[in-house]
Amino acid sequence: MNGGMNKMQEKKNYSQLRAMKAIAIASFRSIIRNPSAVVFSIAFPLVFIVAFGFINGNSIKMEVGIDPQSDTTGTIYHSFINSPNVELKKQFTAAELNERLNRGRIDAVLKFDKASSTNTEVVEIITSQASREKGMFVRSLVTNLIDKQNIEYYKNVSLHVDSSIIERARETTKPTELRETKISGREYKMIDFILPGQLGFSILSAAVFGTAFVFFSLRQTMVLKRFFATPIRRPYIILGEALSRLIFQLLGSSVIIVIGHFVFGFTLINGIWTALEMLLLSALGLIVFMGFGFVVSGIAKSENVIPPIANIITLPQFLLCGTFFPIDAFPKWLQIISKALPLTYLNDALRMIAFEGAGLMDISSQLLVLVLWGIVVYAAAVRFFRWE
Repeated sequence: MNGGMNKMQEKKNYSQLRAMKAIAIASFRSIIRNPSAVVFSIAFPLVFIVAFGFINGNSIKMEVGIDPQSDTTGTIYHSFINSPNVELKKQFTAAELNERLNRGRIDAVLKFDKASSTNTEVVEIITSQASREKGMFVRSLVTNLIDKQNIEYYKNVSLHVDSSIIERARETTKPTELRETKISGREYKMIDFILPGQLGFSILSAAVFGTAFVFFSLRQTMVLKRFFATPIRRPYIILGEALSRLIFQLLGSSVIIVIGHFVFGFTLINGIWTALEMLLLSALGLIVFMGFGFVVSGIAKSENVIPPIANIITLPQFLLCGTFFPIDAFPKWLQIISKALPLTYLNDALRMIAFEGAGLMDISSQLLVLVLWGIVVYAAAVRFFRWE
């Protein structure tokens, strides 16, 4: 009797809300201790917001060369240099400007001149197929400035006012003539931007995810331990796995380049030699990025932890390193972050080799950054890598 009464009393004293609270707290702790939940619920959305939210879709950055012989005293020149989204290149000679224009490094070349015989400002614009779209934007901007100035000049002339006022207006505002020159150059197609980025995407993905999963699995299944019973030395185990991955990835890269060239018109400026240089650079990129995979396999406590850690390394680089769109679409502070990541330099070097015909000396700065990243990441791999 008393036992039944006690049980009834315990049921009355049992707090459902308190039990629910305890379950909720325990569940919340398990969620925040799960790296996958944190990464996929918070980190990934934030990376996408940063990457896409800061793209300035309403403006286009234009790089314009200014001929060193230009007259910099004219009103059109001063109006143009104060235009938003225009980056001036004034440090090059005329020959260097033409070369950069032909390669698509700049969008147009402007020369501001003054025809003494007619007292007329002359603006000469040179554009190229290598940057056709942005060259059209530069031409549109210059044409708009010239039209405004000419309207202002002729309006002042037509007014019936004191002649001294007209003379002062003529001194500050002069009629302007636009002269346009188009050079053929190499047409820069969308595939010329996309394909190198997708090569970088493929190389980074294969190096990080492939290496991390393979070596974690070999360690967990005791395969590495069985290797130790054989005469093979440990460095050769890593070299064997690296060599197989390198061969496979280079075959995949070759297929991508061949299909891109023959089906979509991807530019290989020096033909098969350019393709071989791209493959050589891809091999370097794969070797460097495999270091990230060794780090991930070393710090991962379980196989479920590998994807979120690997994605933390790869996803920001996919979005911020010019894989899908140019990094100059980002604000300045975000471009600084982009230029600190290794995939940016691999993508840039691949594009320079394919479209501009750049040699190894021309991409020496990109190669140096990749090598420095390799030294850093392999130092970390030595620290975190575990054989057992």
